[in-house]
Amino acid sequence: MGTLHYRYNNFYEMLRDHGVRHPRRKALFVGNETIRYGELLRRVDALAGYLHYLGVEPGERVALFLRNSWEFVAAVMAISKVGAITVPINTFLKAEELHYILQDSGTTVLFASALYEKVVHDSGAGELVRHTIWEGGLRLANEANATFEEALAAAFTCKPVMRTLDDLAVFFYTSGTTGKPKGAMLSYKNILSNAESASQLFHITAKDRTIVFLPMFHAFTFSVGLILPLYVGASIVIIPSLRPFGNIFKQTLLKGVTVFFGVPDVYNALAKAKLPWYFMLFNRIRIFVSGAAPLQTKTLKAMSEKFRRAKMLEGYGLSESSPAVCINPLHKQKERSVGPAMPGYAVKIVDENMVELPRGEVGEIILYGDNVMQGYLNRPEATEETIINGWLRTGDMGYMDEEGYLFIVDRKKDLIISKGINIYPREIEEVIDSFPGVGVSAVIGVPDEKSGEVPVAYIEPDEEQGPPDLTRLKAHLREHLANYKIPKAFHLVDELPKNATGKVLKRALKERLLAENEQSGE
Repeated sequence: MGTLHYRYNNFYEMLRDHGVRHPRRKALFVGNETIRYGELLRRVDALAGYLHYLGVEPGERVALFLRNSWEFVAAVMAISKVGAITVPINTFLKAEELHYILQDSGTTVLFASALYEKVVHDSGAGELVRHTIWEGGLRLANEANATFEEALAAAFTCKPVMRTLDDLAVFFYTSGTTGKPKGAMLSYKNILSNAESASQLFHITAKDRTIVFLPMFHAFTFSVGLILPLYVGASIVIIPSLRPFGNIFKQTLLKGVTVFFGVPDVYNALAKAKLPWYFMLFNRIRIFVSGAAPLQTKTLKAMSEKFRRAKMLEGYGLSESSPAVCINPLHKQKERSVGPAMPGYAVKIVDENMVELPRGEVGEIILYGDNVMQGYLNRPEATEETIINGWLRTGDMGYMDEEGYLFIVDRKKDLIISKGINIYPREIEEVIDSFPGVGVSAVIGVPDEKSGEVPVAYIEPDEEQGPPDLTRLKAHLREHLANYKIPKAFHLVDELPKNATGKVLKRALKERLLAENEQSGE
């Protein structure tokens, strides 16, 4: 497993080091603006001074309801300087959901984008937090609100509160596939272990430039997209949003991006996109990293054929593990595998009794290392069920080959049991996804009197080729799968419900089907 050695104790210490030693080095690119490390440090110090003026104490929770921006980065660093804890919140959430997280986390100060003013207002944030700092120029004439510009112009100062590796740094709220979202409590060591491990694995240095267009509130983007490059003193190209898609490619080329972080939805589009010859000739990308959801085999192949100078690497992680756990290394990638454990981490496959299974056998994935969270906020019982003797139970099913490469089979809770036989939806989805006209699919289990459960497929057609011929699709499935695995029904939908990073929300599909059945009286 090996031991990781850390260069810094906290986020602010890392920024101050680069800002003092390399003030002219480029830190952030945002549109036409270039922010160097010295300038970023100056803004962070001013912002931290303002938080100190507001009375933010070490250990207090400061939430971010911000779009992708330099302000997001500055807020994280300023929160670290005053010793508080960052709570990044999904900006896709509605008012009621925002209210719940602000309340559950005990947030006292909120950073928010003016773009989301209505949601913030409707959430009752004004009654829950004592102060809100706005990005995007919103002016509210009262003492409980200030703009970023006002906070920086106040020019307050403060000394850094020295936080150690074991101090809490970030609370990531899980997407809540079961019940209310839970806050995964992560220490500086948890997050920085991802940065140290990934920098070793991919030889990330100050010469690299990464691109961030996925939401910064997401654990994958936060740890690997933001903290990793800042850890080594590299540059980040910040894109406010996924749309327009062409802007991502334009900035990738203009800014000389070398490491590209994305999710399957983006790579599906990139694999099909007709990119100009000069992009293909002059882009400097050496690594494509895919996370957050399974990557289709056809996408992996198409990307590898299209970008022959770059490595396409699929990885695996979850919020509770800061989040990266495994990834295919540069020297050897395996199709359909998420790779071996990253440096400093260990992965095992176990049965129901936490007994390790032989290589090749399917069981629950558990992991150990400096990336394992401290626990769930306000949920001691859930923490005890999830962390056993330091090992994190992921709830994911998989197997490992002889070389230690991990293959994800499915989520434990998505498993379909039909007549006592285990059916893994992901296996069916891979076969469906390989058929012409299919963009992406999702297979769920629905109750059945005879079998207990049967698989049902939902298909989002490919924009260019679709919709697929269902008769031929069924024949294709019969050719590749046992009869009991073939879905009993197929639903073509305009769009599958997905979260902010493109992962299909199967719970939403099950709820939709349940509602439809109730309406029809089934």
